[in-house]
Order: sequence, then C-alpha cells, then structure tokens
Amino acid sequence: MYNHLVSKEKKLAVIGLGYVGLPIALAFAKKISVIGFDISAKRISQLNSSVDPSKELDQTEFEGCDITFTNKLEDLKEANFYIVAVPTPIDTYKRPDLYPLLSATETVGKVLKKGDYVVFESTVYPGCTEEDCIPVLEKKSGLKFKTDFMVGYSPERINPGDKEHTLNNVVKVVSGCCNEALEEIAKVYELVVSVGVHRAPSIKVAEAAKIIENTQRDVNIALMNELSLIFDKLNIDTSDVLEAAGTKWNFLRFYPGLVGGHCIGVDPYYLTYKASQLGIHAKVINSGREINDDMGEHVAQTLVKKLVSKGKEPTTARALIIGATFKENVTDIRNSKVYDVYHELKSFGVSVDIIDALADREELLKEYKINLAEGPSGKYDLIIVAVSHDVYKSFDEAYFSSMMTNFGILADLKSLYRGKIKKLDYWSL
Repeated sequence: MYNHLVSKEKKLAVIGLGYVGLPIALAFAKKISVIGFDISAKRISQLNSSVDPSKELDQTEFEGCDITFTNKLEDLKEANFYIVAVPTPIDTYKRPDLYPLLSATETVGKVLKKGDYVVFESTVYPGCTEEDCIPVLEKKSGLKFKTDFMVGYSPERINPGDKEHTLNNVVKVVSGCCNEALEEIAKVYELVVSVGVHRAPSIKVAEAAKIIENTQRDVNIALMNELSLIFDKLNIDTSDVLEAAGTKWNFLRFYPGLVGGHCIGVDPYYLTYKASQLGIHAKVINSGREINDDMGEHVAQTLVKKLVSKGKEPTTARALIIGATFKENVTDIRNSKVYDVYHELKSFGVSVDIIDALADREELLKEYKINLAEGPSGKYDLIIVAVSHDVYKSFDEAYFSSMMTNFGILADLKSLYRGKIKKLDYWSL
C-alpha cells in the first residue's frame, strides 16, 4: 500500500475535515494524492477557496497540495487508504455518542474494496474499533476483515490553538490489526511525522493510550480545582501556593480552571463507560469529572455571594463575561464551560453579556441560544475574564475600571492579571 500511495497510483482519503482531519489531509497532500471528504457542503465550499472554517490554518497551508475536497460518496471510491477523523462526543447523559463515528464508518464501508486500509483517529474506548467499527465495515462492504481489508488505529494528537506542537513534530502512535498492517500504516504516517511514530502492540493499546492522555490531565486539573476551593475558604491565593510548590523539581504544574472542550471534558467519560461495562466504578476518574463539571456553577455562585456582600442586588446587577470558546486562541465553542457560569448567573437574576474576539456569532446562537454581544455596553457590576485569548492580555486596570460600577468585581479565571490589579476588587481561582 505504501509504495502505491507514494507513487500516486493510489489515493488516501480523510473523512471529517475539522480540527483533526484537515491538518492531516493537507500534510499528506504535500506528499501523495488525497481526497478530503466531509458531509458539510458549506465546509467543502470554504475549503475549495482555501479557507479553514476553524481558522486554525491560513491559506498558505493549502498551497502545493494534491487534494480534492468533496462531499460526494462517488469520489471516495477512488481512494484505497481511508483515515476516519470525526468527532466522538457524549450525549446528554454523558455516555459515548458513537453516531458520527459509526456514520462515517458506514460511509467508508460503502466504498471499501479488496486490499484497502482503514485507520481510525477518533478518540474511543478500548475495543471500540474492533467491536463496533469493524463489524459495520464488513456489513456495508460485504468484505471480510483481515482477508479483504486491513484496519488500524492512530489516535489524533492535534491541539487546537497550539502552533508549537504540530502533527509534524509530535510522535504519532500507530497500530494495526496484524504486523503487516502495522508496518504499512507506520510507513504511511512517517511521511508526515518527521519525529517518527510509536508502534503500539495492538489496536486496544493505542485506543487506551489516547484515552488516558486526557484523563490524566483531567484528574490533575480536578485536584487543582479542589485545592482552589479549599484555599478560597482559607483566604489563601491559589496561584501563590502553586508558585511556591512549583519550586520543587518534581512538582507537576497544573492549574485550576474551567475544563471543557471536546477532549479533556469528554474523553474520560468514554473510559468510565467502558469500565462500568466491566463492573468497575472508576472512582478517581468519576470524582475528577464531578469536580470539573461543577466548577462553572461554583464560580457563578461565589461571585453572586461577593455581589451580595457589596450590597448589590443580583436581580439588578449586570455582568460581562469576556471569552466564550472552550480555551484560548481557538474559535471552538463545543462543550465550553463558560456557559455554565452564564446560566448559573442568569438563574440568580443577573443580567449577563458575553463577548469573544474569536467565537462565531451564528454558531453560538445555534448551539447555546445565546446572542454574542458586539462589545461592552454601559457599566458592569461584575466582569469575568473566562478565556485567555492573546488579544485580552494587554487589558489593564484602567480598561476594566472604565466600564465598572462603584464597588465592582473583576473575576480573572485564568490569572491573566495577577499582580497587576491594585484598586479593583480582584478574585481568581
């Protein structure tokens, strides 16, 4: 397969052209022939104009690429090596929602041919590729796994907003259904990952490795969030404590905050789901998830109490939330915990405006039924800086004071202005 791809006798297809799929597709398109497939006609139109809807890649990234963008199933038949890179969200009950993944798998199954390869990049629980996806491929294609087609798993390691750790310079974990498949898949990925790949001994190992990467971070951030709750009661600055503790050589540097997005705030639920199927209650992981999921409400409730302590009536108070995306320097609003803060403040009767330099107004309205304000309007009793976009780092005390009422509160959830606010009532996690 590798030799046929390099000689451009065969093509590689990427299914799902979002934060993960598009960078992969463009990287491969600089080396081999690629078909970029997405079900969104709007997205395909933008990509054909060299525009990344996620605003992660600029137009120069599209230059020199041998790639065809399409949403037509017929075009996928030209490929022989398929990479599935679609989202794996959770449902309202915090259970894995495999619909996007299985739908994409059905799409591939419809065009699968003898000798083809399929590699999954979507984050899943250990066993999902072999237990859920492969049967769909066999059913839709009428082909037999390992005899007619090969399957692998290579977990994505794309970090939105991160220009330092990119596809090219982060070791890629790869796995295959057999040794032959593993080596072919590894060689294909080595075309675009200069630092090399790690050959996992099985698909399940690769799936498990991915799921614990974000689970580990989630649990560590949960510890920091719990510590911030304790230190707040003790009237101790959490940042001061972490700075002091950080002087020890082996102290792990994690910080409290809102944990959302489509990775850290979601992936652990895939692992706890699988654990529950095995009769195991993942106590540490579930506890960490509970702490992190509750932080938005905690922030809002704490700030409402501070408003009341200053003699301000919540039902007549005005608040401004600066930042709506799930993390800094991205446009992605999926699973942003900023909205937990928003809704909790609203439940106390507080009037709330939200602004964001990067978030898309239409997406925000569609996803959360919230209108993104054009900008600050009038005076606020409470200002919450929830996301540390670079553009906000230059804000100073004079800026915040100019739009704040007497005895107003500045809540700095990312500690962006630590040590810089001298007169305003300043609070951080």
